[in-house]
Amino acid sequence: ENEQPRTWFIAPAPAFTEIPSAEELQKELEKSTVYSHMGKIFNINFEFEVKCQFQNDINEKSQAPVHCDIASKREVFQLSLGERNKTIFQCENLKMVSSFLSSDQDNHKKEMGTYQPPSANISQNKVLINFPDNSDDESIHSSLRKRLFKIPDFKDSSIDTKEIDTYLKTNVNMREMKDDDILRQNRHIPVTKDSDFTLCSINDGDFGPKSRINMKSFSDASKILNMKGNYCYSIYIARCSTLVSTQFRSVFKEFPYFNYVQSKALDDLLYTDRNFVICAPTGSGKTVMFELAITRLLMETPVPWLNIKIVYMAPIKALCSQRFDDWKEKFGPIGLNCKELTGDTEMDDLFEIQHAHIIITTPEKWDSMTRRWRGNSIVQLVRLFLIDEVHIIKDESRGATLEVVVSRMKTVQSSLLRLSDNHDTVSSLRFVAVSATIPNAEDIAEWLSDGKMPAVCLKIDEDHRPVKLRKVVLGFPCSDSQTEFKFDLTLNYKIAGVIQTYAEQKPALVFCATRKGVQQAASVLAKDAKFLLSIEQKQRLQRSANSLKDAKLRDLLMYGVAYHHAGMELSDRKIIEGTFTVGDLPVLFTTSTLAMGVNLPAHLVVIKSTMHYAGGMFQEYSETDILQMIGRAGRPQFDTTATAVIMTRLSTRDKYVQMLSGADIIESSLHRHLVEHLNAEIVLHTITDVTVALEWIRSTFLYIRALKNPTHYGFSSGLDKTGIEAKLQELCLKNLNDLSSFDLIRMDKTNNFTPTETGRLMAWYYIAFDTVKQFFTIKGTETLNELVTMISSCTEFLDVKLRTNEKKILNSLNKDKNKITIRFPMEGKIKTREMKVNCLIQAQLGCIPIQDFTLTQDTGKIFRSGIRVT
Repeated sequence: ENEQPRTWFIAPAPAFTEIPSAEELQKELEKSTVYSHMGKIFNINFEFEVKCQFQNDINEKSQAPVHCDIASKREVFQLSLGERNKTIFQCENLKMVSSFLSSDQDNHKKEMGTYQPPSANISQNKVLINFPDNSDDESIHSSLRKRLFKIPDFKDSSIDTKEIDTYLKTNVNMREMKDDDILRQNRHIPVTKDSDFTLCSINDGDFGPKSRINMKSFSDASKILNMKGNYCYSIYIARCSTLVSTQFRSVFKEFPYFNYVQSKALDDLLYTDRNFVICAPTGSGKTVMFELAITRLLMETPVPWLNIKIVYMAPIKALCSQRFDDWKEKFGPIGLNCKELTGDTEMDDLFEIQHAHIIITTPEKWDSMTRRWRGNSIVQLVRLFLIDEVHIIKDESRGATLEVVVSRMKTVQSSLLRLSDNHDTVSSLRFVAVSATIPNAEDIAEWLSDGKMPAVCLKIDEDHRPVKLRKVVLGFPCSDSQTEFKFDLTLNYKIAGVIQTYAEQKPALVFCATRKGVQQAASVLAKDAKFLLSIEQKQRLQRSANSLKDAKLRDLLMYGVAYHHAGMELSDRKIIEGTFTVGDLPVLFTTSTLAMGVNLPAHLVVIKSTMHYAGGMFQEYSETDILQMIGRAGRPQFDTTATAVIMTRLSTRDKYVQMLSGADIIESSLHRHLVEHLNAEIVLHTITDVTVALEWIRSTFLYIRALKNPTHYGFSSGLDKTGIEAKLQELCLKNLNDLSSFDLIRMDKTNNFTPTETGRLMAWYYIAFDTVKQFFTIKGTETLNELVTMISSCTEFLDVKLRTNEKKILNSLNKDKNKITIRFPMEGKIKTREMKVNCLIQAQLGCIPIQDFTLTQDTGKIFRSGIRVT
């Protein structure tokens, strides 16, 4: 009863002269027609016909019905203007008067002295559109279940609580509620108090199919446990994309209005140069934040933009490739040159970057490149630094690199200001960072603040995600004696029940740990479940199956199930992706690589097991991996809600609940990898003595967090700021002494540092300190076999995985009487990562053909790193 309805208002378009006049709008609308697909056709009286423009990428063959939403009488929407020809009209009794459509423009023209009255055939008071009152029709409410555009929901006053209750009670998937006091929103899916989690302790048989399941009926859907509604409603304004200058409006042509998150950030990003940090849930349209910041820089910089560089940094190569393809298409036509700079790119890096405006890279690659550049001429041209997934700074293996790169950019900027007599002549460097939901986003903002003013920190909660995401963590019992392999196999038989419970007859995407696991899980589901497909769907699946080269995949596809991984033929992957995109494929099993590189959203995302095999052992997925996978849940064109299910051990359930609720404090991991980064900064002359080293430490996230949580970094809790700085100085000196002991740097009596040639090589070629220490054990009398064995054990190859299905081929390369084998065969069978690396190095050097696509990929990866090491 105390609920305040949240209403979505559309702000009037600004008075730009490029907005078409009422006469032009009349001509535009005369070419269009509004369609309504709500069970019956409304008798709509028009002065002229208006057409709902559907997105081009919605396949006409899709069997899913498409609806136009109905708004309350209070809702006033503005028609699409100019280039925005994809607007959906979502109105009941939607009245738009021509005077409203042209008032802002006319006022502007009057000020400019160019105003002319409209022609006589257009009445200023004429109602352009008038929908009849059909609020009692139940079909109207069903239309709210799908939508065509990424426009956030609005509260419909025509739907009362009872009607929504009816929807929930008739939905078999939601029919059993334990609590009677659930507050229900127009999104139709209740959420838990304070977070969007369903915490389930699952018995071993709860999701195991008793018999073959008819997936269409959803008759055995389990109830939602301990669900309570907790909503915060507010009124907010949707900002119009015409706020962007005409020259850059094509970048945002895919939507007429910015969503809630983008609208909140627009003023700070587009009209100021302040550093900016936004913390928002996955799927909130955070990429647009970067595009607004780029637009701001271009608006403030004279054409032809010769001396500006924009760096976009993401933790995953596949994410960089996706952004490169997207921005090349968006920014290329307006004159910006985009270049991708990752470990997989083959090019003359320095030459290419000199002619690039937007550089898309990973932290490791940018760190490696900036270490090798003699001087900071290119770095000094960077005007905008965009950091995607900044929360990976807490990752123990990769976070330190991100932290050091950002601190290096800050240090370069500070040096330029310090050396310049006139600070106004030094171009400013702006940081824009986006993050998943984290509790201490303010610490990130403090770290990225400059000397002039603090960074803006914008925190958005889950309630404002355009497609509401319900997160479910399922904990399954697992004995201590049960291996990860066996536990993963048992989860295969739970998938059918999970899909039946949560998919709501919509596409489901299931992530598995290994390529073999993907195939096994798909085969089990095809036996356990039967999807009722239409004749047309079966025909289209048959046509797709006939084009597949993989015979096993061809058979599974006819059951409505398929798998996808990087080891497949490219043509097969494209066919499966296309089939899933148009909605013909109910369930797709894939490895985590799909979450990183291919944009295939689904209504339901399932993460089957939170452990994966890496580095020769089972380990938990990183938080970035988890967030990327659940970020695939939600199809903005069709869904207002989506579900992500994590299947894990009962003992680790609470860990993932805390992770997804954003309760994990982000800490620095730089102190664990300080030695390599100190050496790099000394080689770059960023650090020259102990005093400068402490100044550099102050520019890091480590310093920010050490002051607030000293015990995490091994310091006493009672220390004040001076004491903590002294401890950080001790930590620096310890690592500097380690570098000096291996002759990587030289320290004089006054603690001034100079790099040695060995230290330069370590920094330029991005060699780990442990690898350098290993090289110092070489005596010069080693055999070629011993050298290959030593190189194979280097830290640089830790990301190479030994897969079970590869062992047969590797053992054949190692020892086989009937085939050509490697020069120095190893004793026994291939059992470790080091033995795999050794075998592939020898096979490549011996020109022995490797008849396996995955091993060929790994060989390329090994030799790219091996060239640096050797």
